[in-house]
Amino acid sequence: MITKSTLERVISEDLSELWSTLSSDDKHLIIDNFTTHTFKKNQIIYAEKEAPEFLWCLLKGKVKLYKDGIGGRQQILRLIRPVQYFGYRAYFAEESYVSTAAAFEPSTLGCLPMSLVQDLIQNNVKLAWFFIKELSHNLGGSDTKIVNLTQKHIRGRLAEALIALRESYGYEDDDATLRIYMAREDLANLSNMTTSNAIRTLSCFVNEKILIVDGRRIKIINESALRKISKFG
Repeated sequence: MITKSTLERVISEDLSELWSTLSSDDKHLIIDNFTTHTFKKNQIIYAEKEAPEFLWCLLKGKVKLYKDGIGGRQQILRLIRPVQYFGYRAYFAEESYVSTAAAFEPSTLGCLPMSLVQDLIQNNVKLAWFFIKELSHNLGGSDTKIVNLTQKHIRGRLAEALIALRESYGYEDDDATLRIYMAREDLANLSNMTTSNAIRTLSCFVNEKILIVDGRRIKIINESALRKISKFG
């Protein structure tokens, strides 16, 4: 259980840009209404078509946002890292969720009622601009991803996914192994390709001495080459 003092430290340090827009009374409201929850690996946080109720914040672990496509195949839209918040767009749009959020590994999350967030925004222009900026940033990222997934070749898409994982979660202590262990199917779903294509492309990167692969552990030994493949598709 996270104490209020620990929670305030986490929010004020890791979400300092958001925290700085709030008055003292607003900060107390958030601390008093912020609740924490634990989720097991693959446990659903919220599902597509559900009504949005909360702003979610990942405190520990990893979360994936995905959408089920044709034949039940998943398309991973975004991976959430600590400390990021999500799940609020649908509420602002007055619509149901268009994707599903699930824990990628055992995770701890916090949430705030969106009705409270709405009240805070109505009385705080800085907070309103903060969310406008975040939504605009996410929209721009989605536009870029759409172009990349539809125009890049398989090698470029997988390289881009691996670089995104590196930038989101970083390396282990060896400064080479990605700090996330994904099944081939998840890598494929993130890169918009079949699992067999993801396996073949990974093998090509290994043969080209760009990666070392040991089960789900992926070590990037030539990041500049991987970035070049990602850039030029």
